[in-house]
Amino acid sequence: MEALSWALHKFVFHGIFWKIHRTHHELGKEGAIFELNDLFSAIFAFSSLLLIFLGIETFNVLFWIGIGISMYGFFYFVVHDGLTHRRFHLGKSPQQGYLAAIIRAHRAHHRTRGREGAESFGLLLFDKKFFSLQKSLQKSSQKGL
Repeated sequence: MEALSWALHKFVFHGIFWKIHRTHHELGKEGAIFELNDLFSAIFAFSSLLLIFLGIETFNVLFWIGIGISMYGFFYFVVHDGLTHRRFHLGKSPQQGYLAAIIRAHRAHHRTRGREGAESFGLLLFDKKFFSLQKSLQKSSQKGL
């Protein structure tokens, strides 16, 4: 699902559906419960439920694809909406490790406000430089002490 999500994000959301997705890149929406970009989550949820329904009688491949989409959607909701965008409170934001690297990678993606020049289109997999940024930040803060 991560590979499919990355490709959809890079080539479809930042492509033909940019007018919808750009609402996710705009500043000044703090406190907004919904944005037009959330329409994609509804489409994926509906698709997941439809596939589960079509495949549940025999537990065929459609059922398992629907379950996979649903599970990825749950993790996406928690990690993306909760951890990176803080749309609901998950406690203190991590300062190091894998979760902190996820946040740094996603912030790098949002540095560009347009559809061109963005990086880091994945959610759970991203360039290792976001881990090394952590190490360089730790070293610089230790030097300042």
